[in-house]
Amino acid sequence: MKILVIGGTGLIGSKLVKILAERGHEAVAASPATGVNTITGAGLAEALAGVDVVVDVANSPSFEDRAVLEFFETSGRNLLAAEAAAGVRHHVALSVVGTHRLAESGYFRGKIAQEKLIKAASIPYTIVHSTQFFEFLGGIVQSGAVGDEIHLSPAYVQPIASDDVALAMADATLAPPVNGTIEIAGPERVRLAALVQRYLQKTGDGRKVVADEQARYFGALLEDDTLVPGPGPRLGEIGFETWFSSANAKK
Repeated sequence: MKILVIGGTGLIGSKLVKILAERGHEAVAASPATGVNTITGAGLAEALAGVDVVVDVANSPSFEDRAVLEFFETSGRNLLAAEAAAGVRHHVALSVVGTHRLAESGYFRGKIAQEKLIKAASIPYTIVHSTQFFEFLGGIVQSGAVGDEIHLSPAYVQPIASDDVALAMADATLAPPVNGTIEIAGPERVRLAALVQRYLQKTGDGRKVVADEQARYFGALLEDDTLVPGPGPRLGEIGFETWFSSANAKK
């Protein structure tokens, strides 16, 4: 099977391409770096020639509200139209657990728009909702920095390692379309502020995390159920301690 991975040179995409190739499929990484641009459309028709499945794991290069919305809407429209013309049989997209509960956030409004386009298109699809990646903890720290403190919500999270995300995406890619959403999450449910405090201690960062119920997560207030999956998600096997040790071993 020939599979085109949009965002195939990034964190998840590069891992996904490797897994799919190891399983005997022709997996092609597509990104501006490889001459495929879903915003301008450059190289898209050529890349889609003979493709059976498209997996979209690309992310907006900017988190500014308008830029995010424009990225996901423009990329989504161009990609889905080109897929329809090429006869693609399955569209798989990576999104975020809680997306539709986070409309206060400009980033998540962009993801909502992306999912709406997928559902309205004619191509059979699977949307994979993932919880936050452990790899994003550094960015979460930066987002909550207030002077020498980190202000973060005490709401629950259930973070997942990128290796587990890539495996789940590979399985979804090779399975029949569900024409709906599946959820994936890490093995441990913890409070965001407490997890980030553990992360700072591990990295030798002496700043204090303040559990602040009014702290916004990329523009949105969180409830305990906002960022965690519903019943029956697929769970990854890699917990925080294992991920941290592995991430540092690779440095």
